[in-house]
Amino acid sequence: MADRPAGPLLYTLFPRLAGTLPQWLKHSARAQQLGFSWIHLNPIQATGTSKSLYSIKDFYSVDPDFIPEGCEDPSEELSRTLDAMHQQGLRVLMDLVVNHTAIDSPLVEEHPTWFRRDQHGSVASPSAIDPADARNVTVWVDLAQVDNAHSADRQELWAYWTAMVQYYLDLGFDGFRCDAAYKVPAPLWKHLIGAGRRRNPEVVFAAETLGCRSSETRALATAGFDYLFNSSKWWQFDEQWCLKQHEEFGRIAPSISFPETHDTARVMAESDGRVQVQKQRYAFAAAFSAGLLMPIGYEYCARRALHVVKTRPEHWEEVHDLCAFIRRVNHVKQAVPVMHQEGHWITLSDLNSPTVVLRKRADGCRPLIVAINKDWHHGHDVMLPDPTSRFDDTARVLRVCKEQALSVEPWPRGNRMPLEPAEVVYIVSRQDLMESPWTSK
Repeated sequence: MADRPAGPLLYTLFPRLAGTLPQWLKHSARAQQLGFSWIHLNPIQATGTSKSLYSIKDFYSVDPDFIPEGCEDPSEELSRTLDAMHQQGLRVLMDLVVNHTAIDSPLVEEHPTWFRRDQHGSVASPSAIDPADARNVTVWVDLAQVDNAHSADRQELWAYWTAMVQYYLDLGFDGFRCDAAYKVPAPLWKHLIGAGRRRNPEVVFAAETLGCRSSETRALATAGFDYLFNSSKWWQFDEQWCLKQHEEFGRIAPSISFPETHDTARVMAESDGRVQVQKQRYAFAAAFSAGLLMPIGYEYCARRALHVVKTRPEHWEEVHDLCAFIRRVNHVKQAVPVMHQEGHWITLSDLNSPTVVLRKRADGCRPLIVAINKDWHHGHDVMLPDPTSRFDDTARVLRVCKEQALSVEPWPRGNRMPLEPAEVVYIVSRQDLMESPWTSK
């Protein structure tokens, strides 16, 4: 079986919750112990008057909220923090924001031709249309929209973004989550990705395309992104749209799944505190795509949503400890080749039933079967496909959602298997199991 690079396991270290730079390291250490390979940092630059993390006033300054008392050189402190994360065995992905600046950024006055204007000649603010209802438009009035496509001074504008990418690579970052990627022209992304790879051939660029139209994602096909973020978080296992979208966008780049992000409500809040649903959404996300992202606090079942302005370190929550579960799932994902490849999904059961059975295949990998109980309240038996036609009958059932250690079981007699409320189980090749050193973890 040919070796392939594993998809990234990203832990979002939300800086407003984590605190100042030295305080980040206790969270990154825990992320490494949980099996994550990357830290994802939301914007850490100086913000404008709204104080939103994504309203960046100065792209080359660290926001005062993250600078420890007595620090004389914030950039050097940030570089030391990144070095420490590297010593922990982690790579670091930062948010790259090139679609807009803070409305009060000095760039608006210094480079007026870099920004879009409305019909009255005033600087325009970016907006987003709800894909489900074009009449529902959100406008961010604290932001100024950059005219990356048609600026009269486009060459200098693009040079500014290029220098910024190179600066943060030199500072110690290993990759970029490209915010609102679909709002930025693909030629600019191609230019920045090329410049980044000339600086660091191993740099990773991941496109944030959530909430956009399919055509807007397809427009990024020529940009050269390493990963896209997918929408599987919103799939309720009842329609084909998620699998079809996964197949279509997989032709552009592999994707990264997540059970929740800094932009969404917490799963614990959405499920009225059901820990089994917290596990279900994570176990499914881990299997679905090459990559996986989890925001800080998920491992402790946090219920309070992360907020780009209001969140503070005192909002830290430890409702229920899921660290052992997260570690277990991450080890499985890293060890089973098909789990950390993008692959192709099909359904093996009726999506209208209380349970669903899915199969994932990837070139050069043995297949994976995932069985899911959609019912949050009741257990159900699930009928698996005949192993002689669909799967190796020596395959093993991995029950990762149990409170205790990983349970490894043989293929169920009669192809019938009981599932607890909201349970997810993996069925993997016995050969993958024998080749992997993680079964005791």
